[in-house]
Amino acid sequence: MESIRSKDGTTIAFDRTGHGPALVIVMGAFCNRFSTTDLAGAMDAGFTVYAYDRRGRGDSGDTGEYAIEREADDLAAITAVAAEAGGVPFVYGHSSGAALALEAASRGVAMQKLAVYEPPYTDDDGPTSSFADELRELVAAGRRNEAAERFLTLTGAPVEMIEQIKASAYWPNMQALAHTLPYDIALCNGGSAPVERFARIDVPTLALAGRASPTWAAEAARAIASVVPGGKYRVLDGQDHNVADEAIASVLTDFFV
Repeated sequence: MESIRSKDGTTIAFDRTGHGPALVIVMGAFCNRFSTTDLAGAMDAGFTVYAYDRRGRGDSGDTGEYAIEREADDLAAITAVAAEAGGVPFVYGHSSGAALALEAASRGVAMQKLAVYEPPYTDDDGPTSSFADELRELVAAGRRNEAAERFLTLTGAPVEMIEQIKASAYWPNMQALAHTLPYDIALCNGGSAPVERFARIDVPTLALAGRASPTWAAEAARAIASVVPGGKYRVLDGQDHNVADEAIASVLTDFFV
C-alpha cells in the first residue's frame, strides 16, 4: 500500500500493480481498492494499474464535510502520482465511480482518456439529499445493517437478492462502508446527468452500458456521449451493472491502447 495527501489533507491509500501506461480505476458504492483486484489482474500485463480507496473507505481518511469537489481532488491526487511515474493516466470509472470520474474530468483533472460504465443517472426521481440524511442518521445510530439494506432497496434490488447478499461473506464489508453511501448519493445528482458540466470535458470519453441492464443505463451512456465533445458510447451484449472483468478489460484495452 502507498498513500498520497489530497488537497484538503486527507490521506488517500492506493495500490500500484503491473507495467505499462498508467490506468486509474474508480469504483462505486460498497467498494474499496480490493474490489478491483480481479480487474487489475486482467489489465496489469499492459498497464500500471492504480486502485485506490475513495475517502472514508479502507485505509483512506476522511476530512470535513463531504463535497464532490473534495472527491475530485482525491482523484486528482492519484492521477498526479501516476503522471509523475509514467505520464498522464487513463481513467476508468464504474457506477458512482464513473460519475466521480466524469465530475473530475469536467473540473480539469488530468486524464489521457476516460471510460465510464453505467454512472447512476436513472433519469427518474433519483435519490435525494433527504434520503442521504436518513442513511447518515441510521449509521450514527449504529444501524449500518439497515442503512446498507435501504440503499440496496433504492437500487431496485429485489428482496430475494438482498437476502442473498446479506447471507454472503461480503455483507460485513458492505455494512462497514455504509457511512460512505451518502457520498454515492450525492454523485447520483438526483438521477440526472449534469450535462452542462460534462460539456466541458476535453478528453476522449467512452460511455458504456450493459444490454442486460435497465434501459436508463444505455440512455445515460448516449446522453453523456452526446454532450462530451467527441464522446462515444457502446452497449455490451450479455452484461448488466455487474459487468464481467474479462468483458470490460477487453473493451478498455481496445479504447486505451
